[in-house]
Amino acid sequence: MDPIADAMIAAKAVGADRVEFYTETYARAWSDSRKDKVLSQFVHAGRAAAAIGLGVNAGHDLNRDNLTEFLRAVPGVQEVSIGHALIADALELGYAATVKDYLRCIDEAFTPTVPPIAAR
Repeated sequence: MDPIADAMIAAKAVGADRVEFYTETYARAWSDSRKDKVLSQFVHAGRAAAAIGLGVNAGHDLNRDNLTEFLRAVPGVQEVSIGHALIADALELGYAATVKDYLRCIDEAFTPTVPPIAAR
C-alpha cells in the first residue's frame, strides 16, 4: 500500500490484519531533499495503522543504506521484504556478511541513541 493514513481504515474494514507499505518512494527520495517529507508520510500511515490494530510490513528498495532510518521512524514495522537487496549484496559480500550487516541495520534501528552531551 501507499503510505496514506486514511487508507488504513479501508484496509481494516476489508478484514486485513496487516498492511505492507510500498517503499519505493522512500528509497527514491533517500538521497535528495524530499526524503524527510516522504518518510513523514510513512510515519503517519504507520501511526494510523497502529491506532486501529493493523500490523505493518514494508518492502521495495529497502537496503542497508536506508533500512535503519526507516525502521527508526516508522512505528510498528513487523517485517521487511528485503530479499532482492539482500541477494544483490550477498553476490558482492557473501551471504554470512550480508545477513550480519542487515541484522546490524535492524539492531541499530531499535537501539536507543544517547544524545551528545551538548544536546542534553
